[in-house]
Amino acid sequence: MGTMGVVGAIGAVVVLGALVWLVMTYNRLVALRNQTSASWAQIDVQLKRRHDLIPNLVATVARYAEHERGTLEAVTAARGAATAGGLDTAARAQAENLLTAKLGGLLAVAEAYPELAAGDSFLRLQRELTGTEDKIAYARQFYNSAVQSYNTAQESFPGSLVAGLGGHRRGEFFEAEEGAREAVQVRFR
Repeated sequence: MGTMGVVGAIGAVVVLGALVWLVMTYNRLVALRNQTSASWAQIDVQLKRRHDLIPNLVATVARYAEHERGTLEAVTAARGAATAGGLDTAARAQAENLLTAKLGGLLAVAEAYPELAAGDSFLRLQRELTGTEDKIAYARQFYNSAVQSYNTAQESFPGSLVAGLGGHRRGEFFEAEEGAREAVQVRFR
């Protein structure tokens, strides 16, 4: 084998190595993007569960606190905004943060009605909402961790070269607004 053959073989190995690296890096980015999408789906499941609990909670509170119509309407309107389709991650987070704040107001109203706070249906909804809020917090944490991994892989060299060529976009975190970082408090005892 002559010098040209050795140079050609080395060139072929380098090209093959670059192609293998390119495919592996692209596949890693796709896997991270899919993990981000899957973790968002888990948040969505828990948010839907919370949205499904709200009408029952509003109806239960309404039976005891009829003169609190403004609070009940605010919660219902916030739920409607949070369940609206077509929202990006940032807009969805903002709508959910507003809903969390309005739910906090509704639950504060419930504290003023001891018969409500002691009622079986309210206590059941309270437990379900508490469990759901915990699941939302965990799903949000998992999602944000997946977004961080995805963004880091895209921004780190040499993955940034492949990310740009592959059309990968930076993932958005699902963040709580200032003042909305506290979980909804639903315990009265």
